[in-house]
Amino acid sequence: MTGPTRRSSRAMGKPPLLLVILAVVGIGWFAVPLIGIVARTPWGDLPSLLSDQVARDALRLSLIVSVITTVIATILGVPVAWILARTEFPGRSIVRGLVLLPLVLPPVVGGAALLFALGRQGLVGAPLYQATGIVLPFSLWGVVIATTFVAMPFLIITVEGALRNLDPRYEGAAATLGASRWRVLFKVTIPMIAPSLAAGLALTWARALGEFGATITFAGNLQGRTQTLPLAVFIALESDRDTAVALSLVMVVISLVVLIALRERWWKSL
Repeated sequence: MTGPTRRSSRAMGKPPLLLVILAVVGIGWFAVPLIGIVARTPWGDLPSLLSDQVARDALRLSLIVSVITTVIATILGVPVAWILARTEFPGRSIVRGLVLLPLVLPPVVGGAALLFALGRQGLVGAPLYQATGIVLPFSLWGVVIATTFVAMPFLIITVEGALRNLDPRYEGAAATLGASRWRVLFKVTIPMIAPSLAAGLALTWARALGEFGATITFAGNLQGRTQTLPLAVFIALESDRDTAVALSLVMVVISLVVLIALRERWWKSL
């Protein structure tokens, strides 16, 4: 490496002081609230707080809902991602905007939309209730529907990005050798996008675990029935701060572990 090139590389590796200061402030913007939770945590009482009936019910329900949500998102989201990435059809950009809308839509608005559509007097909910007697709001399946609505776009956008970046020559070679479309999908396509698929599943699960707005709007906040961890934190903030802090700490740790485990897999797939 020549002298000027070496000096240029060193210069590019040293960001301006103002940029560093602003970056530190930006990082602190996210770090300070989390440090506040850690500092406020009653470590000595943590086991008893997390073993409380309300906390156990909320944790159990959150785990059940997040797993069911991830399964449903996989069954429905992967085909949607495949269609968006591999198929040309009129209005594809509109469809993409529609399925990704929950990423930017306020969760409360999403919950209200679900209520108007699937509630007892809703567009679909009314005939469903009249035909079967099933009421989706304020039930376990109401929580699942709300969390799936909010979380599934994370899987779709991740898998679609992976499919778009996948070299089609591998699939073409398998098809040329006589493999059926399903065999190509399960033996070539899915294994090649497996890291991105795993990242999308992890993000979907984590988002479902932390969903609040759509859930409380569409499914309510009933202990042991629809009260997930975020809803339990919301209630505990009014009456039992220590429990609220303990539950918040659990969610922070889980979310942070998921994001650290993903490293750069998700970002590279976009």
